[in-house]
Amino acid sequence: MGKPVYRRILLKLSGEALMGKQEFGIDPGVLSELAAEVGDLTKLGVQVALVVGGGNIFRGIRTSKEYGIDRASADYMGMLATVINSLALQERLERDGITTRVLSAIEMRAIAEPYIRRRALRHLEKGRVVIFAAGTGNPYFTTDTAAALRAMEINADAILKATNVDGVYDRDPMIHKKAKKFRELSYIEVLQKNLKVMDATAISLCMDNGLPIVVFNLTKRGNVVRVVLGEKIGTVVHGGR
Repeated sequence: MGKPVYRRILLKLSGEALMGKQEFGIDPGVLSELAAEVGDLTKLGVQVALVVGGGNIFRGIRTSKEYGIDRASADYMGMLATVINSLALQERLERDGITTRVLSAIEMRAIAEPYIRRRALRHLEKGRVVIFAAGTGNPYFTTDTAAALRAMEINADAILKATNVDGVYDRDPMIHKKAKKFRELSYIEVLQKNLKVMDATAISLCMDNGLPIVVFNLTKRGNVVRVVLGEKIGTVVHGGR
């Protein structure tokens, strides 16, 4: 096995990824598989941070429209959903012997540490997996934006965006058989083509700071290690082609 090309990464997961084939909640089998993947990374000496969404439990913007809840209140509720997911991930990782810390942007000291950048860096340097919960702590910002922000704050080498398809396509490959896959994209192309890699704020943050994004299929065992070792799988979003 080769040497990792990324020594410190931020793995971005959607809340829906934790559902598996369920319609709601958390699939224990998915948690187990994810813990194994993260364990493989730590064995390579890679420093791992995670940001997970909350859409498997509560999605702020959709709920605010459907039920007439104030958008800010709905977003805070969504942030709490990410904390639930983060605690579930922590529990599963530590069951496998992987020391993990949850750092929350909204203080709730009984269950998680408050987010402090230097503390996060210290945990990573000691080989602990760090899970960033509660987004940015502010409404109107997605967990995509939180992932981009935290990745830059911890000086990550890349954001690994986990999906259920093997990269970025010009249209939905689940619907269109002739969908074209992109091996590489620039940040500008993602914005101009309105490709659903991450939201525009997150892409702009990455573009301004030259932080690459690798979009790959997490459902195939071992893919996250392949990405870290530099194999050309998925789609890489960077400054130029």
